[in-house]
Amino acid sequence: MTSQSDIDALNSRLQDAAPRDIMQEALQGFERVALSFSGAEDVLLVHFAARMDPKPQIFTLETGRLHPATLRFLDKVRSHYGLQIEMLYPDGKALEKLVSSKGLFSFYEDGHEECCGIRKVEPLRRKLATVDAWITGQRRDQSPSRLDVPLVELDGANAAPGSQLLKFNPLANWTSSQVWETIRLLEIPYNPLHDQGYISIGCEPCTRPVGPGQHEREGRWWWEEATIKECGLHRSNLADPDA
Repeated sequence: MTSQSDIDALNSRLQDAAPRDIMQEALQGFERVALSFSGAEDVLLVHFAARMDPKPQIFTLETGRLHPATLRFLDKVRSHYGLQIEMLYPDGKALEKLVSSKGLFSFYEDGHEECCGIRKVEPLRRKLATVDAWITGQRRDQSPSRLDVPLVELDGANAAPGSQLLKFNPLANWTSSQVWETIRLLEIPYNPLHDQGYISIGCEPCTRPVGPGQHEREGRWWWEEATIKECGLHRSNLADPDA
């Protein structure tokens, strides 16, 4: 078992490491490791993974509410890199119950957590129960709730009962500008929604473009309190995982 002191030592050693080196640590250190790809600028991690592993395990959450442009982009990435991207779907019965009882847009009235719980959190945890570590595209500059995102962490919020799960955040130290400079330098394909003012891209009903000077997460769940812009996938970032 990996202890918190082991994690602290690993974070210290990797503090000045490049994202690709942090990814290499994850891919070489664990046999069962998966990369979470949202269809946004974390495509940079897919690019790195494709050059490190002939068959990296990559997954995305197909919530049933993604932008059509995101779905086309996912297929473009699959073809461009010759990779398999596993599509994770919500439980049909749970989704049917929600929609039947509350309709398709209940989140505008009672908050996004219930819908995200069914469409995103449960499928994610189902997947993470099959791996020992996962890699995400989180950055500290994305939102107030991510200011303290470490490069490596023990993910107690998403670990299956009786098991241990590590989470690697190779881009945690990077800014949005660094990510986009690298995407353009390496001519990496990206979601065309970014050119339409979308910075943080999620489900279509819950994502909108942001204007000049607005923070990227202001385009997500804009009808809710400004500092809470998480769907529940990364609860381990928060001081209180149950918040």
